[in-house]
Amino acid sequence: MKTATLPEGLAVPVIGQGTWMMAEGRHRREDEIAALRAGIDAGMVLIDTAEIYAHGKSEELVGEAIRGRRDEVFLVSKVAPHHASRDGARRACEASLRRLGTDRLDLYLLHWPGSIPLAETVEALRGLKRDGLIRQWGVSNFDVEDMEELFAIPGGSDCATNQILYNLEERGAEFDLLPWLAERAVPVMAYSPVGQGGALLDHPALARVAKRRNATPAQIALAFLVEGDDIVAIPKAGTLAHVRQNASAAEIVLTREDRQDLDAAFPPPKEKRPLAVI
Repeated sequence: MKTATLPEGLAVPVIGQGTWMMAEGRHRREDEIAALRAGIDAGMVLIDTAEIYAHGKSEELVGEAIRGRRDEVFLVSKVAPHHASRDGARRACEASLRRLGTDRLDLYLLHWPGSIPLAETVEALRGLKRDGLIRQWGVSNFDVEDMEELFAIPGGSDCATNQILYNLEERGAEFDLLPWLAERAVPVMAYSPVGQGGALLDHPALARVAKRRNATPAQIALAFLVEGDDIVAIPKAGTLAHVRQNASAAEIVLTREDRQDLDAAFPPPKEKRPLAVI
């Protein structure tokens, strides 16, 4: 599996595993656990979750899936903004660790900007790192102005990633946010990389490229994102078939014709757009 490099030299696979809407009864629990374990076997060892996903049950599901394999996994979770105070972030992190059955997180993210002063949250995250509960910290759903505020805070430039909604349908970040992050060597983690609700995957242009490459539309959507060196995609896969498709997407190299077709169907932004958020 191709890797991207986070600050401090940590290498992570460019395609990981998201868990939003898992542990909610949409699929059998046993199937979701099997899918996560198969993803680890396929090299997708980055697993992303959050304390708010299924009210903590997603973290419990991940904890069961990685039991006995913790050292193979790059584990990511998120603190909700209303918990991101000096003391609240520590309590939230400790609760996540208990649900996950581990003593540390590899990456801990502020889920979105909130009302608690960002400087206080950064102080809390740096304290968690200093005490060994997390290896690195980052943010999620931060637009350019949010990142500028973060980097103006002492220690704010230690941010390891910004996890954002980014896919062929939502390319607004390409106008200013992605260049801003690239200039400062902050990798992007793309959530919902194949869209929501199936509309993206049903698009005829994506289907044409997929047919030409003997791939699925989802694989093309993922390949589009991870061709660069600074983007990690975290698709959810509740079945073994989807896991295998996601893992193999990293091997696809799009041609100029492929990219031209995708740009025509999903034009890159020509002006600033507010960061899309789900």
